[in-house]
Amino acid sequence: MTELKNDRFLRALLNEPVDRTPIWMMRQAGRYLPEYRASRADAGSFMDLCMNADFACEVTLQPLDRYPGLDAAILFSDILTIPDAMGLGLYFETGEGPKFKKVVETEADVDALPIVDMDRGDLSYVTKAVSTIRRELNGRVPLIGFSGSPWTLATYMVEGGSSKDFRKVKAMMYNQPEVLHQLLDKLAQSVVGYLNAQIDAGAQAVQIFDTWGGALSGRCYQEFSLKYMQKIVAGLKRENEGRKVPVILFTKGGGQWLESMADTGCDALGLDWTTDITNARQRVGDRVALQGNLDPCILYADPKIIREEVKMVLDGYGNGSGHVFNLGHGIHQWVDPDHAKAFIEAVVELSPQYHK
Repeated sequence: MTELKNDRFLRALLNEPVDRTPIWMMRQAGRYLPEYRASRADAGSFMDLCMNADFACEVTLQPLDRYPGLDAAILFSDILTIPDAMGLGLYFETGEGPKFKKVVETEADVDALPIVDMDRGDLSYVTKAVSTIRRELNGRVPLIGFSGSPWTLATYMVEGGSSKDFRKVKAMMYNQPEVLHQLLDKLAQSVVGYLNAQIDAGAQAVQIFDTWGGALSGRCYQEFSLKYMQKIVAGLKRENEGRKVPVILFTKGGGQWLESMADTGCDALGLDWTTDITNARQRVGDRVALQGNLDPCILYADPKIIREEVKMVLDGYGNGSGHVFNLGHGIHQWVDPDHAKAFIEAVVELSPQYHK
């Protein structure tokens, strides 16, 4: 593989010295960019965009071409590829988000689900996209692979799509916990194989998105979400191409569980904007790196305000390595691309003083 020209992101995840705080954005390839919207129109649909390696590569590289300050690329895909590969039939309704043709409701439904087998060729379009992107990056920046967490994937599979109250999956959790555990175990096994295949194809770091972990009580988070992310971390390849492959855990709304998350053996924790980064660093020390955590809505503000907010996050983390700057969740589709530029440039310009 081509030598990596910028490994600032990987070094920060491992708490190694860097010259400035690295930055990338969740959903950095997305609808806020006019070039992305044009590519999606050319592809025909969101899933066509994901399943065509050339299109997936094209949109992955678009933010890097627009914003040279970015320190990582993230595979363009969707967290729901695994349930789709299990036969649930993922599709997208305009304005309504993801939906499934089949819904998991009973123990028999769970029994019928296959474990995703990457050796069999399941989700080969994803690994093809990873290898295509790595080739086209040509060592420019590292490539991040990712998956949804078992709990988050299960919420979509049981609810049939997005949910505000999670009434179906929580009813299963309380009434038939053994059925939900069976589903989560199948998903954890699938995620391990999926992420390891991404690593083999060229992903240099991986992130597990636990988008809905924050909807759980503390006890249920430990039992139904963190337990399965721990299994995934334990099953992942942690070295490839002669260097470590860092693992990032991100639970939206999970700031109260940082110590338990750090105990999984991951390398970094993603923070949403509701968690104070100073407090987070005090709690986990140098056990793990921290990623985050600007409120995505700040990008609607004047660039001068964005710059001030960036400085507050940098001040909050303080001096030294172990910080990857990011938004506290994905960038919103209505953000002005010039405001994203102001955000990235502020991090590039202001952060070196914290690394002297």
